[in-house]
Amino acid sequence: MKNRNNGTAIVLIAIGALMLFGLFAPLFGKLIGLLFPILMIVLGYYGIRRGRVVIGTIILAFGALSLLAKLSWFIGPLLGIALVIFGISLLKGKRNSY
Repeated sequence: MKNRNNGTAIVLIAIGALMLFGLFAPLFGKLIGLLFPILMIVLGYYGIRRGRVVIGTIILAFGALSLLAKLSWFIGPLLGIALVIFGISLLKGKRNSY
């Protein structure tokens, strides 16, 4: 009985510490927020490898979409930079062809 209470206490302390880190350290909170989608992707991949293709694909897709949504603040500016660089390379390419 005492060992079971110790395990519960440790789990509660760990969850509370993660919640506090999320409040007091926004960067650490964002990293913890990324952990769940990454775990979904890993579990989906593991499910596909184990032969559960349908459920593994569904879990992997949800994880990938969730991760994409959480990283949209980073992906948007990268896409913008890539479009500007691609546009400049197209303009330089047209000048060299004349």
